[in-house]
Amino acid sequence: MRKATAWCRARARRAAGSDSGMTTSEYAMGTIAAAGFAAVLYKIVTSDSVSGALESVIGKALNAPF
Repeated sequence: MRKATAWCRARARRAAGSDSGMTTSEYAMGTIAAAGFAAVLYKIVTSDSVSGALESVIGKALNAPF
């Protein structure tokens, strides 16, 4: 039983240590996804309806009486 437990622990250590981080292709895909998300978010924020709503909120905040 001890031998099997030691073998399982050694195998788990090898499996856990085999992946040391993301590879270059994973970084590239993550960067492309982040850039795509940023482009979509930029288009949404700069649209007329959202821009008008943001200006309204900022205007109300600046003109609020204290």
